[in-house]
Amino acid sequence: MGAIPGNIEADQQPPMTVPLRHFVVGLVFLVAGIGLGIGLHLNAVPGLGRLAHVHLLLAGWICITIMGAMTQFVPVWSGATLHSQRLANVQLGLVVAGLSGFVVAFLLVETAWLIPFATLMLVGFWAFAYNIIRTLATVEEYDVTERHFLGALGFFLLLTVLGVLLAIDFTVPTFSRIGVSRSRVVGAHATLAVFGAVLTTVYGALYQLGTMFTQTELHGIDHRLRSIEEIAHPIGVVVLAVGRLVGHAPAARVGGLLILFAASAFSLILARKLYEMQVERTPMHTRYMVAVGALALWIAVTVPAWISDPLTRDHLLGAANAGHLLLLGAIGFVVVGTLYHIIPFVIWVNRYSDLLGLEDVPMIDDLYDDRIAAIDGVLLGGGSALIVGANLLEVAGTPGHLGGLLVGVGVVAFVSNLVLMLVRHSPHSIDRIVLGSFSPRRAHDLDEAADD
Repeated sequence: MGAIPGNIEADQQPPMTVPLRHFVVGLVFLVAGIGLGIGLHLNAVPGLGRLAHVHLLLAGWICITIMGAMTQFVPVWSGATLHSQRLANVQLGLVVAGLSGFVVAFLLVETAWLIPFATLMLVGFWAFAYNIIRTLATVEEYDVTERHFLGALGFFLLLTVLGVLLAIDFTVPTFSRIGVSRSRVVGAHATLAVFGAVLTTVYGALYQLGTMFTQTELHGIDHRLRSIEEIAHPIGVVVLAVGRLVGHAPAARVGGLLILFAASAFSLILARKLYEMQVERTPMHTRYMVAVGALALWIAVTVPAWISDPLTRDHLLGAANAGHLLLLGAIGFVVVGTLYHIIPFVIWVNRYSDLLGLEDVPMIDDLYDDRIAAIDGVLLGGGSALIVGANLLEVAGTPGHLGGLLVGVGVVAFVSNLVLMLVRHSPHSIDRIVLGSFSPRRAHDLDEAADD
């Protein structure tokens, strides 16, 4: 039984199809990214498959999910009206079209195609940032979540510019002409993406979700830790990105250590809220617990690596071979856990909230299948542990392949659970959610209405 928060402005949310459309499309990219990752292990993916794999999961699943989550919850949490629902739909179309073409270009090694498709993604992400910034412009005073979201939007703007420049450099060597190493630009781009746009959003959202759905509040040392994170993290991201861009190791080292210091403070806050939890544990809480452990382990192995050399490609996302620990173990489990609540929440508010007191209605966490959630939790947790362990211990072969297989099956179970929930409880069919006014079913309904 999930807690139903009472301190949000549900009447301020956009139509449910807007965020759900982002979430469903993000899940499609998740499945595609996992499938491509399995193909990479089997040496069955052509061209620049690894770059395609990374962009499907980061730009596709995680960033599109972030777009949907901000579009849904910024109006709800801030008590503001979304600036433009139409722009929210346009931003998704632009990013999907750009990313799809971008991935195909990588697989076919058609580098000239990267430029227009990267530009489409830039326009889409900038439209998203503009829409949320205009929405927040009506808020008089920003809280910790809103400040994090604004910072993340700034990182989105910067990383997409570097992304387009990298796409241009694939076809027209540009960086070498101005004495800048391409690898340095890649380092800055990845830093702004993972630690800037994604991790800043995760921190901001969890300041709300971590207290709201544990029925706890920040108190005592939590406030000092939050102040540390709010200062150290954005400064660390900027300093690390600039240090990597100009190849200045001392600056990059300081930036990296600031990011780790902030991550330590935040992981302690979240761990305290999970320990103090006043509600029954749900799949969301379990996955948050995994994420806290993964983040703590990532910090521990990354400190010596970034002190030693924060510029080398092997240490791009932390210690050597620790990328899966951060992206899958920490960020991935946060996103999975959050989707296990926000998708049911959106459906519940639109389908059942008005029926409270009139008839028996399910609770939010009753909308998905607990058994499937338990199965995908075991599969994702076990598979992630095998992958991370094989990476950190540098064990090649069976453990990593088995871990990839378990994660793949776990993702299928997770996505199936959410899709079944949409089919059973959503007032709209999946094709109406994804295609909106372009849905064949909607056109058929309009034709029948015209005949009547």
